[in-house]
Amino acid sequence: MSVGARELAEFENSRARLEAIAYRLLGSTSDAEDAVQDTFVRWHAADHEFVETPAAWLTKVLTNICLNQLTSARVRREAYVGQWLPEPVFATDPIAGPADTVEQRESVSMAVLTLMERLSPKERAVYVLREAFGYAHNEIADILDITEVNSYQIYRRAKQHVTDDRTRVHIDEAAARKVVEEFLAATLSGNTESLIRLLTDDAISAGDGGGVVPSLDRPITGSLQVARFLRRLFVPNEHKWAMIGGRANLYAAIANGVPALVIVAADRIVALITFEVTTDGIVAVHTQANPAKLERATRHWATTPHADPLLTGW
Repeated sequence: MSVGARELAEFENSRARLEAIAYRLLGSTSDAEDAVQDTFVRWHAADHEFVETPAAWLTKVLTNICLNQLTSARVRREAYVGQWLPEPVFATDPIAGPADTVEQRESVSMAVLTLMERLSPKERAVYVLREAFGYAHNEIADILDITEVNSYQIYRRAKQHVTDDRTRVHIDEAAARKVVEEFLAATLSGNTESLIRLLTDDAISAGDGGGVVPSLDRPITGSLQVARFLRRLFVPNEHKWAMIGGRANLYAAIANGVPALVIVAADRIVALITFEVTTDGIVAVHTQANPAKLERATRHWATTPHADPLLTGW
């Protein structure tokens, strides 16, 4: 079957939503883009006369493509060098998806995307469709070929795995900038105590270098240990400058619904650090430095306006 103008328009009207669903399911923008392209190929071959609701058909096909990808991705991540973290996306990138509710913002956070790695593919799909996109359980049941009762049970079980009792802080641009400014001031001061005061007692720090950039093999836990590590990490030296291609400019932004520190050198993002902030302080610091996982962020950064740097020539 060929795709006419109407069918093409129906697909394009769904593209942003499909990419956002796929990103949350897969934690990778390139994998999400591939899944959406595979969905388009199947849409191209479909007999559109028998498709009653194109948006529902596309969502079902995309979700099942992602479920297959998750199965193979789990094998790849077991052989991943160092810690695996999701690919970060800026709030202004359409692939980040909806962010109108607390649930939607949290569902795209690094903390939740990382915790979702513990879920089975079907648990992940139910959680994402329900929590981030508001699908009813009868709709999810149709998408995944399960019963409505089963959908509810899977959702409840999945939510228990990725939810804690901490109260997150709502983040806008001003709040994000303030968090990053305070973090930089404390980190660059050389005073460990000032950094500890920003962290919760059980704060963690995790980083992903993809075997390309040096990173820790496992997360660091505890405010003192995290503070000491971050203070050392932010001491500038010739070796770091050589590794990243020169001195860097540091910016504040919002990525994955939380404050982010963007480190830019030689016109590319060399690291993107996100901060999970609760009313008690910073509970998690996630550093993405794998160049392959910063390509889309770099392209997006280069083509969208952003505030002046907080620090130049670091």
